[in-house]
Amino acid sequence: MSAPMSASRFLEALRAEGLTVVQVGDWSTHNRNSKGPWGPVHGVMIHHTVTSGTANTVRICRDGYESLPGPLCHGVIAKDGTVHLVGFGRANHAGLGDADVLRAVVAEQGLPADDDATTDGNQYFYGFECENLGDGRDPWPKVQLEAVAKAAAAVCRVHGWSHRSVIGHLEWQPGKIDPKGFTMASMRERVADVLR
Repeated sequence: MSAPMSASRFLEALRAEGLTVVQVGDWSTHNRNSKGPWGPVHGVMIHHTVTSGTANTVRICRDGYESLPGPLCHGVIAKDGTVHLVGFGRANHAGLGDADVLRAVVAEQGLPADDDATTDGNQYFYGFECENLGDGRDPWPKVQLEAVAKAAAAVCRVHGWSHRSVIGHLEWQPGKIDPKGFTMASMRERVADVLR
């Protein structure tokens, strides 16, 4: 069980992995903490945005929508590998998911099928949204995939987690397909390589 790191430690951890980081407005205090707890934290969740254009993507992930207020993640990973920090604390990214998956993440074991949606993932996961249309055709540049792995590894390194603490939204919530265009197994291998 881990308490969330501080915003300043989060920024420091990302930079320590060699990532280019852009701080967007009041990101370090922009959160949904008034709607429920954030922590203990157990893992990192990866998403795709279904958007194009970095500026537009960052704005949406920071501000959200009328029906789903922002922040929609902690960091937005652009096509060029830059990480844009848009929030810190509870964020509207994970939604309800499978308690068995959460138990597997905590135990750092293989993931069961996500066939239930009863557990508040926004409390337990850091979230990175990755700029991609999510249609299976929009490319994932190598520099972006490397940045996803480094960002996830940065969080894992601070908390002492392995690559098994990194999951995709599709592994958490039934019906979700993100991230689409690479497998989470391959991403966890990348994260493991970074951690080594």
